[in-house]
Amino acid sequence: MTVTIELTPEIEAGLAALAKASGVPLTNFLRRVLEERISVLEIGLSPAERAEAWRSSVVGLLLAPPLSDDAISRENLYGARC
Repeated sequence: MTVTIELTPEIEAGLAALAKASGVPLTNFLRRVLEERISVLEIGLSPAERAEAWRSSVVGLLLAPPLSDDAISRENLYGARC
């Protein structure tokens, strides 16, 4: 099925940026977003089916390095309010 929608330039640019950050073409990114939205609406999935749906939804996402201990220290989070 093919669907055509009109997007504002701002929305198009935002979606293109998100797709680029995810490392996938825009069409694949949009398909994934829509599939995730539909899977959220599906009721009656078993825990194993929900886990598999989640695993398949994160395929291709960028892996970010973990934050350092310093980055998440209380002092850095709250500053002088500690």
